Amino acid sequence: MRLTTQDLQAIEEAARDFFAPGSVVRLFGSRLDDQRRGGDIDLLIESPVAMAPRDQVARRNGFLARLYRRLGEQKIDVLIVPTGEPDERSIIQTARRVGQVIARVPQ
Repeated sequence: MRLTTQDLQAIEEAARDFFAPGSVVRLFGSRLDDQRRGGDIDLLIESPVAMAPRDQVARRNGFLARLYRRLGEQKIDVLIVPTGEPDERSIIQTARRVGQVIARVPQ
């Protein structure tokens, strides 16, 4: 995994501040491969609480703004889905299957 301890800490702290207890953050994509270079940070956030679209956008934007302040301007992609809900999108299925849990919001 190509994230530093500081990167992981920043992601965990931002997740705690913007997402419901029980939320899980998974890293997927090129940053999981230690042999590659560059690439964006792809995150899947699974929330146990369904969010209205406006709330989801506000939380995602706040989360990203916090990460940009802590990690610097870099490409970060964030997908948010309800925990355990079926999702036919291949990117969600892949992220759930191969993604590595990097943060959990305490209950």
